[in-house]
Amino acid sequence: MNRHDDSAPGLSRRRFLGAASSLAVAAGVIGTGGAVAAESLAKPRAAARAMSGVEPFYGVHQGGIVTAQQTHSLFAAFDLETTARADVIALLKRWTVAANRLSRGETARPLTAPKDAAPLDGGSAEGLKAARLTVTFGFGPGLFISDGKDRYGLASRRPEALVDLPKFNGDQLVAEKCGGDLSIQVCADDPQVAFHALRELLALADGVALIKWMQSGFTSPPADGGTARNLMGFKDGTNNPSTRSSETMNKVVWVGDEGGWMKEGSYLVVRRIRISLEHWDKTELGFQEEVVGRYKANGAPLGKAHESDPLDLEAVDKEGNPVIPDNAHARLSAAAENDGAQILRRAYSYNDGVGFYAERWPPWRQGMMLDAGLFFVAYQRDPRSGFIKINKKLATQDIMNQFTTHVGSAIFACPPGASEGSFIGAGLFEGLDS
Repeated sequence: MNRHDDSAPGLSRRRFLGAASSLAVAAGVIGTGGAVAAESLAKPRAAARAMSGVEPFYGVHQGGIVTAQQTHSLFAAFDLETTARADVIALLKRWTVAANRLSRGETARPLTAPKDAAPLDGGSAEGLKAARLTVTFGFGPGLFISDGKDRYGLASRRPEALVDLPKFNGDQLVAEKCGGDLSIQVCADDPQVAFHALRELLALADGVALIKWMQSGFTSPPADGGTARNLMGFKDGTNNPSTRSSETMNKVVWVGDEGGWMKEGSYLVVRRIRISLEHWDKTELGFQEEVVGRYKANGAPLGKAHESDPLDLEAVDKEGNPVIPDNAHARLSAAAENDGAQILRRAYSYNDGVGFYAERWPPWRQGMMLDAGLFFVAYQRDPRSGFIKINKKLATQDIMNQFTTHVGSAIFACPPGASEGSFIGAGLFEGLDS
C-alpha cells in the first residue's frame, strides 16, 4: 500500500503533486446534490415508479450498459466446468430465458408446487417489483483459450479487441478477484431483487459453471437527479460521454462492422480499487481538490464555477503553475490528454467491511482498515484504444495513486442484445457443429 507521511509540514502540495505515483482510479464523475423540502414530497412517488419500472431484456444492445444507472449492482465472474460446447450453449439459452423473465419482475422459471421437490425459484423476490432490473452478460478470454487449450473450438473466433489486460504499474492484483470465463452483472433499484436474480442464474449454471468471484456495489444519486458522489466525497461521472447521443455511443461504446459477431456489443473492463479512506479523510481539502482536479463542493473543474464547465487545461495561476495540476486525475483522464480516447464509466462504490493490512497510514501503525472503494466498470468499443491507453498514463502519473490500490481486474466481451427466440451470444456459435 502506498503511504503518505504528513510529518513534514514544510512540504508543499505543489511539490507533493509532482511526485510520481503507482496506481490509478479511473474515477470519472456522474450531477449535483442538494434536495429541498418540496422535493421530498415527491420522493415516495418517484421511488414507487422506479421500483415498478421494467427495462426490456431483448433488443439490439444488452441492457445495463447505457441504461440509466440503478442504485445496486452485483457482478459475478464464472469459471466453466464443462468440456462440451453444447453445455455452454444450453446454459446461455437458459440464462437468456431467465433474464428476460426476471427483468419483467417474474420468477426465473415458471413455478410448480409439488411438496416433494425443491421449488424452481427461491422466492426471495416474491411480491417485489422489477425495480428496473437489467442483466448484462460477458465472455472472458477463457471461453476461447484456457491454459493454452481451445476447449470449445472457439479460439479462431476470439475478437482481436478481447486482449489480456497488461499488468499496470503498481497493480497489486489478487488472483481470487480477477478474470473469469463468463460474467454477469445484475443491476436494480432494489438490492433484494438484484440478489434474487443472481441466485437464480447461479442455480441454472449448476454442473456447467462455478462462480469464481463476486462484487456488490451501490450508488446513491441525489434527489435532484444530479451526479452521485463516490466514497472520496467527489462527484463521479461528470465527464462521461453522453448516453443520449447515438453518434457518441457508436463512436465510444458500440462495436461496429469490424467486430463480426460482436457488432453492437461492447467490451467491458472491471477493476476493484481499494481506497485508503483513513488516509484520504485526513488529507486537507485543498490537496484533495488538486488531486482530483475539481472542487469538492460543486464538482466544477479547478478555476471554473460549474460542474458542466469544460476543463481548461491551459490555464495557469499567477505564479505560472497549471490551475489543474499536471498529475491531477481529471487532467490525465481527459480525452484531450489521451488523443481523444474515451470510455463509458458505470462505476459503483463498494464496502466489504474491514480487513487486516500489515501496512497502513500512518506507516507506523498496523491493524484493521476499511475494505472499501470503487468497483470500476467501463464499457468501450475497443479496450486497446480505450481503457488500456488511458490507464497506462494514469498508472504512472496520477497522484490519486497515493490513495488507491488496484486489487481486482477482468475483461469481457459483452455481445449484442438477444432477439426473442434466440439467445445471448448466439452469433458466436453460428455455423459451428452443435
